[in-house]
Amino acid sequence: MPKRAPRNRTLTCTDDERNSLAGSLLELNGPADRQLIKNQLILGDIFEIAGQLPTGVVDLLVLDPPYNLTRDFGGHVFRKRSKADYSAWFQRLIELLIPTLKPTATIYVCSDWITSTQIFPVLADHFHVRNRITWEREKGRGAKMNWKNNTEDIWFCTVSNQYFFDVEAVKLKRRVVAPYRLDGKPKDWKQESSGNFRLTYPSNIWTDITVPFWSMPENTQHPTQKPEKLIAKLILASSQENDFVLDPFLGSGTTAVVAEKLRRRWCGIDINPEYLCWALKRIKDGRVNTRIQGLADGVFWERHSMPKPKRGTTHSQNSLFDRVHTNSIKP
Repeated sequence: MPKRAPRNRTLTCTDDERNSLAGSLLELNGPADRQLIKNQLILGDIFEIAGQLPTGVVDLLVLDPPYNLTRDFGGHVFRKRSKADYSAWFQRLIELLIPTLKPTATIYVCSDWITSTQIFPVLADHFHVRNRITWEREKGRGAKMNWKNNTEDIWFCTVSNQYFFDVEAVKLKRRVVAPYRLDGKPKDWKQESSGNFRLTYPSNIWTDITVPFWSMPENTQHPTQKPEKLIAKLILASSQENDFVLDPFLGSGTTAVVAEKLRRRWCGIDINPEYLCWALKRIKDGRVNTRIQGLADGVFWERHSMPKPKRGTTHSQNSLFDRVHTNSIKP
């Protein structure tokens, strides 16, 4: 392995770590109940083991399947299909996962802009499609004959009209450039030592997400890794403590890591044992280092705007962030 730059914090596993961690992965050989899969990483193909999962237990489904692109996931290659074939593949996936959902469950489905057009009809047939979130990836290759593509979509769906949504947990703290005063007092904003800020309701356009890169401790070599901040928004908005979160394409483990930090129960499934070993290593670290980039004092901050605590201090203890980010998370 080539020598890494001193600031490269990309998570990897040594051969010894991989051999040790692999023994903790669960493989299903028959029907499983909620207790068996709770806070477990399952090695397997969701299309083969979905029927063994317990029914009616999932409060939040985070679904990040392969987009309809040819992509190598650590030796498991997903190849681009025709629109009809991909839609049929996705239809089968949804039908397999529906039995696991509670009547009050929420579903978030990640996609790129092309794949979105292929999965929307399927989602609309089975769920209440409530919104489409578009988030800026901040990265993207330039194109001479097209606009640079640096956004992705997340479809927000629910099983029924009865569902949980906590808007207060996902408000965004924005810097006020032109503060307006009424009778000499700030209107809808607060003056703080680091500047003037306003809490805003979350929209379906997210421009505050930083994609993991080599100097971030959450970064891995997974080709389509989602940021912890992004998943934290989904989990905080659409689940409560001890709710059950399922991610059947867990990859390097972001959903499980964030669910653990936020005191949710979770289950992650992936076909690649290397990815699940990374996930296990991240989960163990997350029980000690519970910080989520961009989330502090109970709110999400705009990219590069969150002030750093002074040495020897932490952010306010009277906040959602500190209430759910402690070092005493129970297994």
